[in-house]
Amino acid sequence: MINKRSLEDQAADLLRDDIVSGELTPGMRLVETSLAKEYNLSRGTIRIALHQLGSEGLVTQVPYAGWSVSMLNDQDIWELYTLRATLEGLAARLAAERIDDEGVARLQAIYQKLLVLCEGEDIKSIARADLDLHRTIVELSKHNRLALQYQLIENQFLAYIAAANQVFDRHQVGSSHYDLVAAICSGQGEQAQAEAIRNITYFAELQQHSAPDDQGH
Repeated sequence: MINKRSLEDQAADLLRDDIVSGELTPGMRLVETSLAKEYNLSRGTIRIALHQLGSEGLVTQVPYAGWSVSMLNDQDIWELYTLRATLEGLAARLAAERIDDEGVARLQAIYQKLLVLCEGEDIKSIARADLDLHRTIVELSKHNRLALQYQLIENQFLAYIAAANQVFDRHQVGSSHYDLVAAICSGQGEQAQAEAIRNITYFAELQQHSAPDDQGH
């Protein structure tokens, strides 16, 4: 049986996937009644799901106007880039310094999954596998407070990654992480940190080209 809370979680997952895939575009107005009909769910379930996505920064509630898909302006891009660089750079260095054989096998398995998905056309699955790789690196850092902070913002990172992947050759997403994975698996902490930051910088440049400007054009 599906309880009420799990149904709300599923509604949030559906909306999140549609935002990540670009089916719901930045700035698009989200009408509860229309979404309820489309997903065959109650307005109450949709409303709670929207509030959940609002807390993740994926949608924005406008007073007297309802909800809309959040847009990334230059400030948002800069904040997400610098936050990712700080968290993922530190995580990569710590993971390289602390990794063991089990960790190497786990990271390689996640990376191979990303490479396989990049041979296909499923943008949502590629974006999630991309984030899974970075999340695994964070977990391998064995820094619990760092992992907690990453978890709080990871869905915004997911949207960021997905947006970048839409203007980047998705078939190259996996190979672009090769040097990062190799540095961590070989225990090269400083190199791993540099590769993590370099990788994010490239995505940030792509996102800068594809993001709408402050006027929403």
